[in-house]
Formats: sequence, structure tokens, C-alpha cells
Amino acid sequence: MRLALLTAFVLVGFASNSLLTRAAINGGHLDPWTFMLVRLLTGTAMLAVLVRLRDTPSRDRGSWLMSLGLGGYAVLFTLAYVRIAAGPGALLLFGTVQLTMFIASHARGERLSPRHWTGVALAVAGFLVLTLPGLTAPDPLGALLMAGAGVSWGAYSLLGRRSTDPLSVTADNFLRASAIVLIAAVAVGLKGPYSVTGFVLATASGAVASGLVYAAWFALLPALPVWRAATIQLSVPVLIALGATIVLAEPLTARLGAALVLMVVGTWLTTAKSP
Repeated sequence: MRLALLTAFVLVGFASNSLLTRAAINGGHLDPWTFMLVRLLTGTAMLAVLVRLRDTPSRDRGSWLMSLGLGGYAVLFTLAYVRIAAGPGALLLFGTVQLTMFIASHARGERLSPRHWTGVALAVAGFLVLTLPGLTAPDPLGALLMAGAGVSWGAYSLLGRRSTDPLSVTADNFLRASAIVLIAAVAVGLKGPYSVTGFVLATASGAVASGLVYAAWFALLPALPVWRAATIQLSVPVLIALGATIVLAEPLTARLGAALVLMVVGTWLTTAKSP
């Protein structure tokens, strides 16, 4: 039960992050670089407070290698966000995350049962049903940047499996990644717009949907085979689309319904024990 609740919290958090980003940037409240910087800094602050408030001392720290994965994801995603549409962006981002982590899974000797392979296939089908229709060829540089962001996130997730203190490790990684993004933001230039609404959305994204959720992700990863951790992330675009119908009043389409059914069945099969 704890594993299921933690998984649900992480996936909803990932989807919420995307909705908050869309509301702030597409709504004209904040520019992508300021949003990402505020997101990381407020996430760092929230995690630092929680680390200080708890009774147990820190048992582990982050590393520059993990921080490069997180910072690389943040920088490349921000650069790609303004160059590529949501559909091809999601396809490239989650596709490269999946590929990166499945390669690692194979290298680790993880093998899937026929039931699990069926679940993965259905989850991928649901993901493609949602993201493929209506795609146009993306900007080549935007596509390359988004694929790089996916590889960076996959690497960050793989490195995080070794963490023994997810809260402290994530706080440390966020602080270092903030420095990486700050350097990139200054180099590119912070051009606005700025608004109170934008900062509130970025703070919610950073303190809760990033800081707490990423720490929960590191707590979840050791309990999952690498291939399963990769597969469940494919549900995030479906949850984003479902959330948009609820929060942003976007229409509930037959395509979204089909993708949701395929994803639910596929996820159930991937989490079921082999007979």
C-alpha cells in the first residue's frame, strides 16, 4: 500500500509540475528561465527546512554527477520548451527517458515476464495514442535539446537509486543544480515577463511538485526494477492531459479516453506479479 501511494504521489506531482509550468509560461506570467530558477531555489529551500526539522541526521549527500543530470535536464528542457510543441516534446522527452532506463535495465540483467512485456507494450501504446496524432516535424535543434533533457533525467533517476537519504540528497542536488541553471539563465538572459501569479506558480512547482516529489521519487526508485520505473513515467503525459480537462477545462476526447484505458491496464500488468 505504501509503495502504491508513493507511486501515485510521484506521478501526480510530475503531472502537476507540467500544468503549473504551462499555466505560468504559456499564460504569460513568467519567462521559462525565471520559472525554472525559482522552481529549483524554492525546492531547495523547502527541502533544507525539512532536513533541519527532522530528528535524524543526514546519512547521505548529493553529488555533482547527479546535479549535472538534474541541472542538465533543467537547462536543456528550458531551452527546448520555447522551440518545440507539446506533442513532439513529450514524445521525445519520455521516449528518451524510457530508452535510457531500458538500456540500463538490460545492462543490469533485468528480465521481463510475458505479462510484464504486455503491460509495457500497452503503456507505450497509450502514450503513443495520446502524443502521435497531429504531430508535425519538430524544430531539429528543439528536438535534440528535448532528447538531451530526457537522457539527463534518465541518468539522474538511475543515479538516484543508490541514495540512502532521499530528502538530504535531493536538497543537495537541488542547490547545486540551481547554480548550474543560474549560470545558464544569466548567459541567455532573463527577459520577463514577471508577475506575482507567475512567482506563486513557480513556488508551488518548486516547493511541492518538485522538491517533495523528487525526494519521493528517490525514495521510490530502490523499490522498483529499472524497467518498471521507466514504464510508469509514460503515464505522466496522460495524467497531464486528464488534469488539463479538470483544471483548465480542456475537452475530454475519445483519444484521451483510449490512452487512459491502455495506460491503466498496462500499468496494472507491469506491477502485477508474474504467475
